[in-house]
Amino acid sequence: MKKLTTIALGGGCHWCTEAVFQSLIGVHDVKQGWVQSTEVNNTFSEAVIVQFDASIIPLKVLVEIHLRTHKSTVQHSMRKKYRSAVYFYNPSQEKEVVNILSALQTNFKDSIITQVLPFVSFKASREEITNYYYSNPKKPFCEQFINPKLKLLLREFSEYANSDLIGFS
Repeated sequence: MKKLTTIALGGGCHWCTEAVFQSLIGVHDVKQGWVQSTEVNNTFSEAVIVQFDASIIPLKVLVEIHLRTHKSTVQHSMRKKYRSAVYFYNPSQEKEVVNILSALQTNFKDSIITQVLPFVSFKASREEITNYYYSNPKKPFCEQFINPKLKLLLREFSEYANSDLIGFS
């Protein structure tokens, strides 16, 4: 039996984030919705929960893809709804994510604003808007906002992109 790991990620629209992580090999499940953390981050913010096989796709790769597919260096007016965060499930995962972000900072000109926060709870999206991209790939929103992210996966993370699923090159 495979040992799967779970991490939650938030940054941009959960339709975009869901599509990105659904499009990767080694990812077994993506749940779209809202994640809540603690203290000033105790409000729900759009995010996904990703269940993955770290022997196929390491956490470092998932975090880098997350940073590269949303505005991880920009504080904007919608950050309460679109909190840039990696939500950890235990102290060892927290330490690993902090180390990954520190190592990846050298690849970014501007400071990464992505927070490392404890996962508290999750509210799933309505079923009719889950699997949004793969149910509606020709919708203007998908073509304008999600396709560029998937093209980045194919171009810069090709060994992890499920090119059969993505469907264009």
